[in-house]
Amino acid sequence: MPSSEEPSDDDLMRALAAGSTDALGPLHRRHATLVYAIAARTLDRAAAEDIVQDVFFTVWRNAAVFDPGRGTFRAWVLQIAHFRILNELRRRSRRPPLDGDPDGVATDVPDRGPGPVEATWRAHRQAILRSALAELPPSQRDAVDLALLQDLTHEQVAAELNVPLGTAKTRIRSGIMKLRARLAPQIAALGALVLLVAVGLRWARERTELARDERALTLVTASDAQNLRLAPVAGVPEGTHARYRGRAGSPIAVVTLTAFPPAPAGQTYQAWVRHGTTWRSLGAVALDASGNARLVAEDPALAALPDAIAVTREPAGGSTTPGPAVVVTWPSP
Repeated sequence: MPSSEEPSDDDLMRALAAGSTDALGPLHRRHATLVYAIAARTLDRAAAEDIVQDVFFTVWRNAAVFDPGRGTFRAWVLQIAHFRILNELRRRSRRPPLDGDPDGVATDVPDRGPGPVEATWRAHRQAILRSALAELPPSQRDAVDLALLQDLTHEQVAAELNVPLGTAKTRIRSGIMKLRARLAPQIAALGALVLLVAVGLRWARERTELARDERALTLVTASDAQNLRLAPVAGVPEGTHARYRGRAGSPIAVVTLTAFPPAPAGQTYQAWVRHGTTWRSLGAVALDASGNARLVAEDPALAALPDAIAVTREPAGGSTTPGPAVVVTWPSP
């Protein structure tokens, strides 16, 4: 149990919802062992570890919807774990056995899977569905995705999103009605193949970003990750700061910005790292309404911890070298 001097689970969730990934580490340390123990009762070790990863990735993505008025964080995270374990067991029960022919006598059984034409059409329909789903409002998209694509019940969707059951049902129903309206003309359109190519590329990009976020989650919860604080330079409000999370040997870094003032018109914030005398851009950063942001960067060079880190103001299109308008820096100025 956390001591009275440590932030509570509710405090950490509020910080996580505000963009502070530092809050995820303590939550993971407090509850990951219990989630793993519960998963390991019915699943193998590798699957149990995947469940823990998936559960805390869900916590990270849905921190803003957590409502302590509806229950404790512990109850919420265990409910998410329970649903994930049930879904994994249900998925495994649907999978055909791999050892049903131990003597190898059924080698001539014909493949009854879909042919090339049917497989292509199935892929097209799936792409159209994903495209229509992506256009739904976020609250409806999340609810429909859980109900239709992840096969959760209405009760499980409500628990996953931490909303009342009636709200979950309304979001699912409204989302499905909008999907029906969007899907009919798309499927019937003769020019759908052109649309499918673009949608498929977008979905592949989203899946790539999801995998990257999972790697970032592994980093920020690692016990040996370096947590470096970028302090404001003279003239910048004291509360403005950033944090760099990296680990030796890992080609990924997570940068979080906190309490940054809005960038002047025509400018943006850009994060940088220096190895030796070479500065490397981690990318431009888009602030939310609270002046917070999170940036995940991957580059083989990040496997070595940087000698210096900075966030600067640059022209809106970004820059190839850091300019003089430094906002926060490490080591401290």
